[in-house]
Amino acid sequence: MSEIYYIIGTAYAGKSTMIKLLSEKFNGILCEENYHNKLLKDLDKQKYPNLCYTRDLVDWHDFVSRTPSDYEKWIDNVSKECEELELMLLEKFKNCDKKIFVDTNISIETLKKISDKDHVLVMLSSQDTSVNRFFEREDKEKQFLYKLLLNFDDKEKAINNFKECIKRVNSKERYDKFLNSGFNVLIRDDNRSIEETFNIVCKMFKLM
Repeated sequence: MSEIYYIIGTAYAGKSTMIKLLSEKFNGILCEENYHNKLLKDLDKQKYPNLCYTRDLVDWHDFVSRTPSDYEKWIDNVSKECEELELMLLEKFKNCDKKIFVDTNISIETLKKISDKDHVLVMLSSQDTSVNRFFEREDKEKQFLYKLLLNFDDKEKAINNFKECIKRVNSKERYDKFLNSGFNVLIRDDNRSIEETFNIVCKMFKLM
């Protein structure tokens, strides 16, 4: 699977933008964030309880009102389930003659087994950026969550609680694990243009 290029990292680091640009530039196959969702409706709840939690959720207010510790635990378990599904989907590209660009949930440990330094890029943003700019994107899912938070009687309390959840999954410990993963790392710099960032990404992947 030598034609697969993976991007991992923290929120608001530019992963989605770079994945799209790469697929366009190199006429490749785009596997955007949560591309495994195409399998969601047929998942076995016993085997994938964390992914099925959102699939079967009746009131999404319950999702955004969880404690930070519950949210962090769920995120970690979801990532494990996502990894299994992603590897299953990517296996179908084994003999593909196109490059595949993936915004992935696959863990650092697994990526070290199935890929190499030239095919994995870590993109990072500071915790402050990851948390405070989380809802700035036009991403439908994030805007949906933000509207839910505004429905609470105490909006400020609800938003601050969810921000604490985001802080947990963008903690310094997680940041440092990505930073010291052994893969190429690109840290968000708002003084750098999208084009400049894209050129760096291409060079790190040795695509130019």
